[in-house]
Amino acid sequence: MRLSMSGTQTGSEYDLAAVMRAADDGGGIPEGALLNEFAEAVCARDAARTARAREAVRARLGDAALADAAAVVAGFNGFPRIADAIGIPLEDQKAAMTAELRARLGLNALDTARA
Repeated sequence: MRLSMSGTQTGSEYDLAAVMRAADDGGGIPEGALLNEFAEAVCARDAARTARAREAVRARLGDAALADAAAVVAGFNGFPRIADAIGIPLEDQKAAMTAELRARLGLNALDTARA
């Protein structure tokens, strides 16, 4: 499955289900397993695990990639919370367009989907 615009531009295919499970191959994303571990560590609020993951990203990908990864994790963690906090509903058109994908990934079972 293509990852929206990124997949269209690069011609790459990514396993979107990888975001909902531990994917040893990182879902086909270069260094995806490493980046997934970093994101999971940050979201778990595990300081020791985050420190290990941070150093692994820095060692393999460099400081600039670490900063980019941290910004992405922060954004994807924060934006839905902002929308939920101020009561922004998922638009009907977007809900219809993403219904199958959300069901396949199990996103409807998440706490934020029920709120």
